[in-house]
Parts: sequence; structure tokens; C-alpha cells
Amino acid sequence: MSIDQLRIGVIGARAVPAEVYQKAYAVGRLLAEKKAIIYTGGRGGVMEAASKGAHDAGGLVVGILMGTDPDEANGYVDVPVFTGMGDLRNGILVRSVDGLIAVDGAYGTLSEIAFTLSAGKPIVGLGSWKIDGMQFSETPEDAVNQLYTEINKSR
Repeated sequence: MSIDQLRIGVIGARAVPAEVYQKAYAVGRLLAEKKAIIYTGGRGGVMEAASKGAHDAGGLVVGILMGTDPDEANGYVDVPVFTGMGDLRNGILVRSVDGLIAVDGAYGTLSEIAFTLSAGKPIVGLGSWKIDGMQFSETPEDAVNQLYTEINKSR
């Protein structure tokens, strides 16, 4: 791992339709191709899709998990972090990364977006909540490129 290697969070709902799964998969794959380390909540839905995309592209995936059960992690998490903190682990995920991409999402995603904005970190939404202070994109490629642009501006 390079000191300059970006740590990028991909957040979103645990249960998603196939179209959202494919978008999250593409985001994970694109980030891994850029040599980013992918952080997710380590479970299903968007988290699993982004993890699988990163895994398939040879990337490293860190899962910040709610509980302490090793079976909680999806099969594409390389480094599981068992917090035992439930949804409070969202703050740990946000503080661990350089920026985030929110794909779709429910209320847990909304809390992660709020933590991200409060921390002053860049975040891009892809079919997600539209909150002042974050960027929005229409495609996985655009989401990744926008996030990298925002991270570079903040450095």
C-alpha cells in the first residue's frame, strides 16, 4: 500500500434492485482500477456489490461491520473490522476514508452522508439523497471522476 493510495468509502442500502447493484459493482471496480482501498459497511446490497467489483479488479476491501460475527461480512471483504457498535460504526467508516460515494441508500446512508459533510470530506451521490454540500453524478464513471476531483481540490 502506498502512502498516497486513496481510501474511498462506498455506502448504500443493504437491499437493492439489480440496477443499483450493477452501479455499485461498477463503482467498486473503477475505484480498484485506480488502486484505491475500498471501505464499505461490509454487508449486502450496495456494500457487497462495491466489494465484489473491487475484488474482481484485484482491489483491497475493508468492511467496517456493525457486529462481532465473522459471518456478517460479505464474501468479498478482505479486512473485516468488527466494531460491535451497530449503526454507530458509520462514523468510524467516514473517519477512515478520504471521500465517499453514496449509491442509492436508505436512512443509514443518510446518516453517513451527514457524518461526511460534518467532517468536511468530499462525497458524491449516485442515485442517492440530494443534500446541499455534496456532488451528484449520473454514472459510476462520473461519480468516481468527480470524487477524485473533489479530493484533489481539498488537498
